[in-house]
Amino acid sequence: MDQLVRRQAKERSADRQAPRVEAERAPEPTRGPCPVQVVAEALTRPRRRGRELEAAIFEATLDQLTSGGFARLTMEGVAGAARTGKAALYRRWASKVELVIDALDSTLPRPTDTPDFGSAREELRHLVESFASVARSRAGGAVTAVMAELDHEQAQLFKDFITQRMIEPTKGVILDILRRGAERGDVRPDAAIPLVADVVPAMLLYRVKVCGRQVGPEFVDQLVDEVLVPLIRV
Repeated sequence: MDQLVRRQAKERSADRQAPRVEAERAPEPTRGPCPVQVVAEALTRPRRRGRELEAAIFEATLDQLTSGGFARLTMEGVAGAARTGKAALYRRWASKVELVIDALDSTLPRPTDTPDFGSAREELRHLVESFASVARSRAGGAVTAVMAELDHEQAQLFKDFITQRMIEPTKGVILDILRRGAERGDVRPDAAIPLVADVVPAMLLYRVKVCGRQVGPEFVDQLVDEVLVPLIRV
């Protein structure tokens, strides 16, 4: 009888201890990062400065232009995407118009002299394809987005920028090609004039801005062979 009582007492004691053993073996719940630590790390993370910051700002500006257009671009949005403060933008640019002009100016390639290929046709095609590749680029898309939705005052600012930064230098290169071709004998001397040089930028801007169409290799060939070459042929 005493042995039975002792065995039952021992079993009850084991039953009481079992939950504690299971609790001790149970894995602790996974904890997320401490919010205070996350904020502290964000505040102490080194910010971009100098050229690196400027490049990030211009990158964010072009992203907003191509995705949402000029009207939806904000200094706050650019600052957030560039991981900087809005004050850093206003220290450099008084308005988003100035910011966009600087972003485009830093990104758009500058027209350069076309090599002497011994043929006005090949030189013109090289230049037109270079211009067309800019129009197809993200910077070209940003230019198109800007010009599509500006009021008159802002449009004049951007028109002046595009004329001085892109169109006039490109026309200068075209005139050099035409004069060189006239000296070689494959361009009529009276074709080396500014009005003929206007044809390339006029056709490309019309195609992109007014028609909203791409300027692929096929169009480049048509512009050169069906418009420019007959226009300058001896």
